[in-house]
Amino acid sequence: MRRAYGEDTWDTVLEAAALDGVYTSLGNYPHEELLQLVTAASPALQMAPEATICWFGRHAIALLVERYPEFFEAHNTTRSSLLTLNDVIHPEVRKIYPGADVPMFTYDTSSDDILRMQYQSARKLCMFGQGLIEGAAAHYGETVSIEQPRWMNRGHTQCEFKVSFISGETE
Repeated sequence: MRRAYGEDTWDTVLEAAALDGVYTSLGNYPHEELLQLVTAASPALQMAPEATICWFGRHAIALLVERYPEFFEAHNTTRSSLLTLNDVIHPEVRKIYPGADVPMFTYDTSSDDILRMQYQSARKLCMFGQGLIEGAAAHYGETVSIEQPRWMNRGHTQCEFKVSFISGETE
């Protein structure tokens, strides 16, 4: 957020969120603090809270690419990258942050043009996940359309992303 909106906006958001911690890319923070930041950032960014969470996810990808380029260089497409979340990315996250509570994904890969992903997490950060998918697509120079037919924050037991690949290769 600091990169996009500046130090003053970030300080204002931290103050409004009543958080006094220092946040770094190496930290592991409670998701409640993310929600406090979102509540405080939404007015500053002039976005609804759900759009703000999505924004955080989209912009997190650039930071992840800088910090962990090997995860992204191993792939040429969004789809192939997404399919490694459970088996490659999340085990590495657990090595860096022992005890990290990472989501679990299941996939329906029966279509080359559409990837269905089911997301299960106690954090219920479906919109953050959507932002991460959008950020990954931007990183790979692809255009995606994302629908969420099921959403945990609307009473479902899991979120579902229906990711349609509009341009570029799919694997």
